[in-house]
Amino acid sequence: MAATKRDYYEVLGVVRTATEDEIKKSFRAKARQLHPDVNKDPDAEARFKEVTEAYEVLIDTDKRAAYDRFGHAAVSGAGGAGYGGDPFGGFGNFSDLFETFFSSAGVGGMSGQTMRRRQQRGSHLAYRLSVEFEEAVFGAEKEVEIPRMAMCTRCGATGSEPGTQSQTCPNCQGRGEVRRSQQSIFGQFVSVVPCERCEGEGKVVSTPCTACRGEGRVRETRKLAVKIPAGIDDGSQIRLAGEGEAGPRGAPSGDLYIEVNVKSHKLFKRDGNDIVLSLNLNIAQAALGAEIQVPTVDGNTAPVKVPGGTQNGKVFRVKGMGVPYLRGSGRGDMLVETNVQIPSSLTEEQKRLLRELARTLGDATPEPTEKGLFGKIKDALNG
Repeated sequence: MAATKRDYYEVLGVVRTATEDEIKKSFRAKARQLHPDVNKDPDAEARFKEVTEAYEVLIDTDKRAAYDRFGHAAVSGAGGAGYGGDPFGGFGNFSDLFETFFSSAGVGGMSGQTMRRRQQRGSHLAYRLSVEFEEAVFGAEKEVEIPRMAMCTRCGATGSEPGTQSQTCPNCQGRGEVRRSQQSIFGQFVSVVPCERCEGEGKVVSTPCTACRGEGRVRETRKLAVKIPAGIDDGSQIRLAGEGEAGPRGAPSGDLYIEVNVKSHKLFKRDGNDIVLSLNLNIAQAALGAEIQVPTVDGNTAPVKVPGGTQNGKVFRVKGMGVPYLRGSGRGDMLVETNVQIPSSLTEEQKRLLRELARTLGDATPEPTEKGLFGKIKDALNG
């Protein structure tokens, strides 16, 4: 159940006969106090929204008249925050309002000079790398070639031709920022923003480097050795910090994300940290039992004892022959699933022997829903 809204006059701390100036004055004071970028109290954001919503209604003559007559029901928009549902419709978002309040000198003790110029980091890159099934199981090292923007070695990422120097930006006089006057409900404020001409650096390139044309970066193709950890699964990502594109004018580089694509194997499939192998058995092996050497992902074989009467789909577990755990020691298991094969063609001698066997077994009653081994044999004889 939604919480009951407080009276808007109570929220702003004004009487019902308050003038427009009194409402503005009260809102300014409370907004400065409660703005979540300044007030770290967990409830500050909710209270700030409440104050803003109350102000939007009471400062508007028509909305205030409707509120005085019918209460909250008259001004509840679909968004749940007054007309239109956006409590910041008149002021932009939190960061805009914060800039309006505090970007000028003398407000809240902050000044535009405290703003830090941020370097634009280089872009992240993505690369899809295909590896063999065994490489994903046991790990490997692969070499990749990555086309990217790299730091210009001719100018040392400054963008200026060697032997020349950057000049002070004439637009901001080297400060890297410019001041803009702005009129708001709180009076006139001066906001400080990065200089568009020098992008906040305070300097401009007078003689661009001939290699990078003043950008401080050049395109290159870089070879990298990528370590594939044992046990990595299909679709996993490997992050190589700082191997993305270089940022402009010596800014930090982005990262490189390697997405691993594990190729399928003709014998093995993966189920988590287990490896699944399908084992074909003929009808004699399934009926009489056998000990069979099965291939492993390690490249050798392991014995699997198949008892007599083994049905199709029976699973045998070979301990410790699966995929290594990516985080931790040990390995999963190999799961050997039986696939009993009925011959599609028989010699006359084989048919005679199977008919003799069928007479000794007799007919199975009632007929099972799913045919067992000897039901399949019977179908093969009749075929």
